[in-house]
Amino acid sequence: MNHKLSASAIEIKNRSAIAVIRLSNPDDALHVTEALLKGGVSSIEITLSTPNTFEVIDQIAKHFHNDAFVGIGSVTHSDQIKKAVKAGAKYVVSPIFKQELLETAKELNVLAMPGCFTPTEIQSAYEAGAEIIKVFPADRLGMSYFKSIKAPLPHLNLVPTGGVSLTNAGEWIESGAFAVGLGGALIDKTAIEEKNFDVLTENAKTLIRSIKGN
Repeated sequence: MNHKLSASAIEIKNRSAIAVIRLSNPDDALHVTEALLKGGVSSIEITLSTPNTFEVIDQIAKHFHNDAFVGIGSVTHSDQIKKAVKAGAKYVVSPIFKQELLETAKELNVLAMPGCFTPTEIQSAYEAGAEIIKVFPADRLGMSYFKSIKAPLPHLNLVPTGGVSLTNAGEWIESGAFAVGLGGALIDKTAIEEKNFDVLTENAKTLIRSIKGN
């Protein structure tokens, strides 16, 4: 079976890179998002390790509207999805595959991206309704794993998180990735602490150049 891509899945593909954001100070969220948008990265995943996660999502959704495609990360319970969607999240990302998360996301008409590792787990998530599957931790598997998975299972839309850098993102796409997810490689903690948000803009530009093959 093949899933017809939803509008949200198409947004993920077209925006090509997901910024996985874990902040110690939630007051930095709007500055970080603005800096990333200037550099061309507009899929913004706010993880639950960020204090006041739902308030941060609400702020980004209201301030940037459709310029930022905002979602929530590190989801493990349905209640988190409900709160995130109420705050304005357009998609939810989890480090695990859990049937109830997919069901809750479907009920609320948002995209769910479960985290999987093995071919069986990935295919099971797909058959349960996942349009896009986060392969995590991808740094343990590498690009060759994506090629190996996609050969017999070309219908899968896989997003690596972990192991993606500012300069190898394009190689991941060429290896079959639907889009890529980056955390620390993109979100420079020292730069944020020093309020030097221009560093994030330059990081984002480097990332997008890699994806576009420039």
